[in-house]
Amino acid sequence: MDSEKAAQYWKLNIRLVTVLLVIWFTVSYGFGILLAEPLNAIRVGGVGLGFWFAQQGSIYVFIVLIFIYTVCMNLLDRKFGVNED
Repeated sequence: MDSEKAAQYWKLNIRLVTVLLVIWFTVSYGFGILLAEPLNAIRVGGVGLGFWFAQQGSIYVFIVLIFIYTVCMNLLDRKFGVNED
């Protein structure tokens, strides 16, 4: 892979990681801490939604983001011809 394609690959990789980290930060810090009180007005399984995000929701979102990252990176690897298959 030439240096121009490598730079483009790296740029897209960093953009993907940045987007996923912003989503994770928003869910864990925003929903779990900053917006916990307003979200607690919504009940899920007998507890407030803010509590749920603080205790379990951010973990579930993180796991989903790992799978999204894996799928997106496999597509990106194929696009640039650096896949392991």
